[in-house]
Amino acid sequence: MDRFDNIPETALAWYRAGKGAALATVVETWGSAPRRVGSQLAISGEGEIAGSVSGGCVEGAVVAEALDAIEAGHPVMLQYGVSDGDAFAVGLACGGTIRVLVEPIGSVMPEGLLADLVLAREARVPVAYITGIQVERRLERDGHRTRFRMDRSGFEEDGTSFVAIHNPPLRLILVGAVHIAQALVPMARIAGYDPLLIDPRESFGSEARFPGETVLHDWPDEGIRAFGLDARTALVLLTHDPKLDDPALIEALRSDVFYIGALGSIRTHAKRLTRLQEAGFTEAETARIHGPIGLDIGAASPSEIAVSILAEMTRVLRKGA
Repeated sequence: MDRFDNIPETALAWYRAGKGAALATVVETWGSAPRRVGSQLAISGEGEIAGSVSGGCVEGAVVAEALDAIEAGHPVMLQYGVSDGDAFAVGLACGGTIRVLVEPIGSVMPEGLLADLVLAREARVPVAYITGIQVERRLERDGHRTRFRMDRSGFEEDGTSFVAIHNPPLRLILVGAVHIAQALVPMARIAGYDPLLIDPRESFGSEARFPGETVLHDWPDEGIRAFGLDARTALVLLTHDPKLDDPALIEALRSDVFYIGALGSIRTHAKRLTRLQEAGFTEAETARIHGPIGLDIGAASPSEIAVSILAEMTRVLRKGA
């Protein structure tokens, strides 16, 4: 899939084209800030931009500061908020306060370091970029377990070292090309997931039902092994057929996927857990399975159920619950 975020890649391309470039990163927020910590804006020395740090509120001011920083070759820490006097000038009209770190490429963030970051992103390798005004800039692939798990950038306890998390794009594996999947796939794409459908029943996973989507007509466990599982993957089981669901669940429980959800009633889920525990999994291990799947929002139609599933996936991803 095409990344929704290709900001480091864009900054590197501008720098290598001789235009000069800087990366602006939201490093701290208070109140109703429009973008989360870690959001980035790339600025070329010619004033081109890609990305956003505030959804349009202060981008103009950040660009002006970035152009000065590129010329001076120094980092700069900016802060913007909202007040009666500046809300519609250089401020956040929607409320809140943000701090933005601007780093010129080359003079502050080494080109080689940015190139290594881009390569790690391309290879789906989670990496943390450590930065700050007076911090030795570096990439770290170990540690920061909670930050990687929660996809959460932020300052360390010292208040000077900022950890920018660069995780691989999210992936969603759906077992069962049913009606709910037809609604969930486009919703998941909008939310930033790269979906894969697995269903050995070719009449279900047809091009007519899922135009342009990747569909494997394999048994779920075989398809999952071929595709691979990692901590940026969610698995959703929609068949409530043990012949299809159980082999996929066994693969998932042996992996570090961040979300496992299975369609079915409370009774169906209880039987599912019993089968898996009889197969050797502990109660703690099977507790990773969310079933019945989705948040309890009273969903009735396939589209509403898809909304509830995506909402639960988001809650687990962001809150770990």
